[in-house]
Amino acid sequence: MPNSSAKRTIRYAVVGLGHIAQAAVLPAFHNAHNSELFALVSGDLEKLKTLGEKYSLDHLYGYKDYGRVLSNVDAVYLALPNHLHREYAVRAAAAGVHVLCEKPMAVTEEECRAMIKAADQNDVKLMIAYRLHFEAGNLEAIEVARSGRLGDVRFFTSEFAQQVAEENVRISETAAHGGGSVYDMGVYCINAARYLFRSEPIEVSAVSARKNSDDRFLRVEEMVSVTIRFPEERLATFTCSFGAAHIGRYSLLGTKGMLQADPAYGYATSIEHQMTIGGKTKKKTFPKRDQFAAELVYFSDCILKDKDPEPSGYEGLLDVRVIQAIYESIRTRRAVRLPEPMGKKKPGSDQEIRRPAHGEPQIVRAHPPSKAA
Repeated sequence: MPNSSAKRTIRYAVVGLGHIAQAAVLPAFHNAHNSELFALVSGDLEKLKTLGEKYSLDHLYGYKDYGRVLSNVDAVYLALPNHLHREYAVRAAAAGVHVLCEKPMAVTEEECRAMIKAADQNDVKLMIAYRLHFEAGNLEAIEVARSGRLGDVRFFTSEFAQQVAEENVRISETAAHGGGSVYDMGVYCINAARYLFRSEPIEVSAVSARKNSDDRFLRVEEMVSVTIRFPEERLATFTCSFGAAHIGRYSLLGTKGMLQADPAYGYATSIEHQMTIGGKTKKKTFPKRDQFAAELVYFSDCILKDKDPEPSGYEGLLDVRVIQAIYESIRTRRAVRLPEPMGKKKPGSDQEIRRPAHGEPQIVRAHPPSKAA
């Protein structure tokens, strides 16, 4: 691996060239001054060739050459299907290469712990790509919740849905391999509830539903509704769906007022807030930014300055353990208690990084996850 301590730019390989990588990750390097797009990894040779020419890259590799990739870069951005995260993260860490991994971190808590252990043992940084931890609108919501302006925050609600495309990997893989709406969309709702309440869940209850006449849902659930109990008698509820009209919003209600973010979770639109306190409503729009460039800048800075990243691997693990509890509750039809985890740092306003939005790149041999996209 190149010696990153003597330079100010971190060389990355982007591993996996599906829609999210092409639409958001690859273009983000243009706005990330301390991060260099150096190599691409894919099993599709035509895609590699076309994107290599587009981004003027010579280092193009198939998955069987992953070991060669790791000898030429400082960090990898893993944009792979969820069940492959552990393998490719552990191999990178063993080679002394830092890992920025898409969410959800992995399929099981055991896999997450293996990734954390590999990073610790090899003294490399591991960060999970929670892009909203650097987004102005999201961070302002956290500050509003913490400030007391809403009073004692009591409950969180969220709806996140899309009409998933028939050929998408999110429904071709079972939940046991990280497919389904909870891993893909529910993780946003779980993460938001955790940082807005600034505490960790203690109990999870969930139910799922599936329209039997829709062949998209032969391997995964169509939708899941979840209730999560937090300390201080706070509740978070959300529904995520692969079979409903597009929506992505949350509401946080306290004893004095409420805050709604709608849209809340996207990277291709602005974030909009509506806050009502004492009968008076104020609206605020946060313009679309390049959220992926922000996380690249932050992670590279952590590598260059030897800082521990937030969101860490442990942050990713805490969401995955909730996801596992959701599926256990669906299976057993009972509430699932969660052990109390160790405390950890939550995102705050000091993490805001603004980078200008980019246009929509042409996508090569990859399809958007949603029918409507």
